[in-house]
Amino acid sequence: MEPNREDSLYALRHSAAHLMAQAVGELFPGTKYAIGPPIEDGFYYDFDLPAPIKEEDLPRIEERMRQIAGRDLPIVRRELTREEALDLCSKGEQAYKVELVSELPDGEAITFYSQGDWEDLCRGPHVPSTSAVAHFKLLNVAGAYWRGSEKNKMLTRLYGTAWLTAEELQTYLDRLEEAKKRDHRKIGRDLGWFVFAGEDIGPGIPLFLPKGEIIRHEMEKYVRETQTRYGYQHVWTGHIVREDLYIKSGHYANYRDAMFPPMVDQEAGVSYRLKPMNCPSHMTLFNLSGLKSYRDLPVRYAEFATLHRYEKSGELSGLTRVRSLTQDDCHIFCTEEQIEQEFGLALKLIREVLGRYGFHHYRVRLSLRGEEPGGKFVADDDKWGKATAALRSALVANNVEFYEAAGEAAFYGPKADFMTKDVLGREWQLSTIQVDFIQPGRLGCEYVDANGERKTPVVLHRAVTGATERFLAVLIEDYAGDLPLWLAPVQVMVLPITDGQFAPAEATASLLTEAGFRVEVDTRSERIGNKIRAAEMQKVPYMLVIGRRDVEAGVVSVRKRGEGDLGAMAPEALLAMLTAERDKKL
Repeated sequence: MEPNREDSLYALRHSAAHLMAQAVGELFPGTKYAIGPPIEDGFYYDFDLPAPIKEEDLPRIEERMRQIAGRDLPIVRRELTREEALDLCSKGEQAYKVELVSELPDGEAITFYSQGDWEDLCRGPHVPSTSAVAHFKLLNVAGAYWRGSEKNKMLTRLYGTAWLTAEELQTYLDRLEEAKKRDHRKIGRDLGWFVFAGEDIGPGIPLFLPKGEIIRHEMEKYVRETQTRYGYQHVWTGHIVREDLYIKSGHYANYRDAMFPPMVDQEAGVSYRLKPMNCPSHMTLFNLSGLKSYRDLPVRYAEFATLHRYEKSGELSGLTRVRSLTQDDCHIFCTEEQIEQEFGLALKLIREVLGRYGFHHYRVRLSLRGEEPGGKFVADDDKWGKATAALRSALVANNVEFYEAAGEAAFYGPKADFMTKDVLGREWQLSTIQVDFIQPGRLGCEYVDANGERKTPVVLHRAVTGATERFLAVLIEDYAGDLPLWLAPVQVMVLPITDGQFAPAEATASLLTEAGFRVEVDTRSERIGNKIRAAEMQKVPYMLVIGRRDVEAGVVSVRKRGEGDLGAMAPEALLAMLTAERDKKL
């Protein structure tokens, strides 16, 4: 049987990683090898090098890779005993491989793949020979801690990409160039929306300037108003929580490495943590607000909370991976019988919100527990079974097409994750709905059923946009910074041609401001062409040019970013047009 495309790409990229490792070893004698797996769209390899590798070294490594590929070396698999493997790695002074071999489970085959006189510990698979790796490109150099732990040595990671054809490679490289133009970090900095001050504030903590805060505020205001319309109640639960609560909920055991270190009240002997999630706090709030009857359910608590997670420094990336994040989080306390109904309501809300942002094409991933023993998931097969069956049933009842992914669930329950692709074809998880039969019982949540008996509610964890910061990054890159009118921090720029039009320009700005638009007037002593270019560079959706003739005619000349001159309009007609665009569904 012919291998499918995914299998072929996996083997090709795996072999490209080995090809790169061999080239690095030949160019930098004394190199120690760590790991080099295929990844989505490419591959990487981690090295402990005798001398630093810089970006300018990549063409030389690429050229050596092409030389090795041209040798058409067969890629040969062989199986060794543990003793043979340890002896081979030790003689080669490959300490990282010795560590990996030592930790392989008993009974697992220990395989090596060779190409010429170069050999590496590897499970495979690979292409038949080095000549099959023909269409590749090295991309960048980064740092990575051995085994992902900051306690270990920082290694050098080289990234590359490899494809089956030259056309596919070029398409991908073109996409990378377009991604650079859309990089939210550059756009956000250039437009004065947000900055990072790692040396003063700390890495992974974004600081939002006034225009960036306008965007955040509009995003949160829209979701807040929509949630209120759907029957959600907004609450606030602060920034720090006693560590004991996370021990009860299970987060301490399963999430401790992602928490900031404890703050200890020495006098009381109590440890506190910066809040990394809201669910235990919301369950506490449910308990303290009085014993509920089944008639009171569902209870829907929503909160825009700033959470703090100690992400590894090497994993931080602009707004997409931060240590300080804001979630539009919600927890729905309901009976088992209400799960399907509440799922449907949350689904309707999610579809409305994603549609407002222009995301209509997404797929739903049913994220399930992994089967591996002793993993991150709470061991309670009965509750897991009930939660999974309930979530799958809710998806089917609401006619949601989905695919399943084992090992992607939360530690306490399965999830329905909404995955969307941006204009560059990159997939992002945005919304999520999770079913939890475990935490409510651990934290003592109860209600009284129709028979007067105390029962434990089910909790649905739900986020619409997820983290505000990551969602904003996706939006910026999807729109290349040209945010829709309703979300743009400056919606209209009024451009008087000369000083004589300042008063009419201010009057026009006041008219639009009173109607709820965000307006600025450019009164600089600049040519009108320069003012238009400046507004275009700031990605302002609409520009209103006002000259002497416009004033005499009682109109403004309207320009729309990306479309140019729309002609002259009376202020009333302009206001009607802008209002219709601002309020329309995307």
